[in-house]
Amino acid sequence: MAELSPEMLQLLLGGIIAVSAAAGIFLFVNPYLSGEVQRDKRLQGVTETRAKRGPARARDEELHNRRKQVADTLKELEDRQKAREKITLRLRLQRAGLEVTPNAFWIASAVAGVMAGACTFYSTPGMSPLISLAAVFVGGLGFPRWVLSFLTKRRQAKFTNEFANAIDVIVRGVKSGLPLNECLGIIARESPSPIKEEFTEIVEQSRVGVPLSECFERTMQRLPLPEMKFFAIVIGIQQQAGGNLSEALGNLSGVLRDRKKLTMKVGALSAEAKASAMVLGSLPFIVMSMVYITTPNYILLLFTTRVGQFMLMAAAFWMTMGILVMRKMINFKY
Repeated sequence: MAELSPEMLQLLLGGIIAVSAAAGIFLFVNPYLSGEVQRDKRLQGVTETRAKRGPARARDEELHNRRKQVADTLKELEDRQKAREKITLRLRLQRAGLEVTPNAFWIASAVAGVMAGACTFYSTPGMSPLISLAAVFVGGLGFPRWVLSFLTKRRQAKFTNEFANAIDVIVRGVKSGLPLNECLGIIARESPSPIKEEFTEIVEQSRVGVPLSECFERTMQRLPLPEMKFFAIVIGIQQQAGGNLSEALGNLSGVLRDRKKLTMKVGALSAEAKASAMVLGSLPFIVMSMVYITTPNYILLLFTTRVGQFMLMAAAFWMTMGILVMRKMINFKY
């Protein structure tokens, strides 16, 4: 076998090195050219994304279920409230905090109407009997219902002012380990009126086996307030789905306090307008009373003559329209 020359050996060695280098470069570059690296990256990205989306999807499903439960509870409460939307006189008396029967209320209204008609008839002799009949109508139907509405609003305002403190009692009691019924009993014993009476009714009903949801429904009939509705919804959801009751009621207490602050702010900003409306609304009646006291014969022409009676009716109509417009301007919805 002939020996290779040094030049041939160098050429052969260079070829082997070149082929080895080309093979190494090919092995290194081939995954990028064939797309294997991109495929592996995509697979890794999809796997990591699914791994990350697992807990997020679980949280989303839990949040969706909670929202659905809240919506179902709200719908159920609204349906029950609509089914019992008929307001009887007994319920109106309960809302006002009066422990009287409807018969006693009607008797008192009739007595008030007769007294108003008699006072009007004997105080202004020669006046048209229609005025006395109008006084009987106002004294027998209008004035008692106005008093009932006034007492109801005053009682609801007292309940709203102290309701946040009552919720704080429940929050502190639950955090210290007391059951919900015991916290409700503390409120029924130590809270001021009318919270004391309402929660006493709830505690007594729950002791005889009435579910708390039904107890709060009855309370919402006597106190148709958004605050009471929020409280009943929180308690109902906690009993159905569980959760941190102290945290939920703590958030509700904060919301109620913010609503109270907003109410006080709106009242302060609208106080001047309300005072002006009250002065403008009462000024004609004050002037008429003063003229009647000083010179009764001068103003009796409005009541005894047909033209005067027509002027009184027109004045009453326009006065009512003005009062309604001012009431619309000073009442704010928030």
